[in-house]
Amino acid sequence: MAIRDLFSKRTGAKEEKSFPAGMMLKCPGCRKIYVAKEVEQNAKVCPHCQHHLKMTAYERVDIFLDEGTFESFDNHLKTTNPLGFPSYVEKVEVDKQKTGLNEAVLTGRGLLKGQPVVVAIMDSHFRMGSMGSVVGEKITRAIERATIEGVPFIIFTASGGARMQEGVLSLMQMAKTSIALKRHSEAGLLYISILTHPTTGGVSASFASIGDYNIAEPQALIGFAGRRVIEQTVREKLPDDFQTAEFLLEHGQLDAIFHRHEMRDKVATIVKLHTEGGFLNV
Repeated sequence: MAIRDLFSKRTGAKEEKSFPAGMMLKCPGCRKIYVAKEVEQNAKVCPHCQHHLKMTAYERVDIFLDEGTFESFDNHLKTTNPLGFPSYVEKVEVDKQKTGLNEAVLTGRGLLKGQPVVVAIMDSHFRMGSMGSVVGEKITRAIERATIEGVPFIIFTASGGARMQEGVLSLMQMAKTSIALKRHSEAGLLYISILTHPTTGGVSASFASIGDYNIAEPQALIGFAGRRVIEQTVREKLPDDFQTAEFLLEHGQLDAIFHRHEMRDKVATIVKLHTEGGFLNV
């Protein structure tokens, strides 16, 4: 018998239980621990406190669009390193392998309760959902496809903002996507922006905030600059719920907050009203 085993028996010490990696999950809201599969089967919503955990783009497709109808766009687009930022391309490659995406947004067409839509779904697991030139290009192309096909465009945002490694090229995407959305609007077509946790920086200051409907998930962090930066600038304490979806709804910057379990039904109803009832097509 090994000495450590003998010592363990004499002192009454208990062996630590170990679980396979990824088997257990702690809710960031209430800190309760669950079997990860239990939370995943609940659309990644905590069964106890209803905290909405982050989702991958493909998980979002599975719970939002009709099964088997999604067709992705522009997976061939490739991020380059225009400013020669050290190890930038290598880090992007790591995230490609980790997420199965070519960049921090997944775009494509599909059916939402039988209604054709074009969607863009940002994924914060890829470079914190930051917006570089490929992200902006994919979103712009998706908007333009929706305009050509005459269908609604829906985006799920989740981003830390414009990507610093691409400098002004990432900032250009704010204007490019917004111009495409203006043309989409001029064609009399619907744009729904769904802001999830977190939506910040240049993304919140451009396409995320200019939907015909701006919707959010509960408790999503939404804002431009960080809380500490704002407090240091205005030299006053901000409310505890500042930059939450609930705060923005109260102050007129959102149209609605939908629980993830009802998001598909609610958005499908909005799409149906606009495409069949004709709010926009009159």
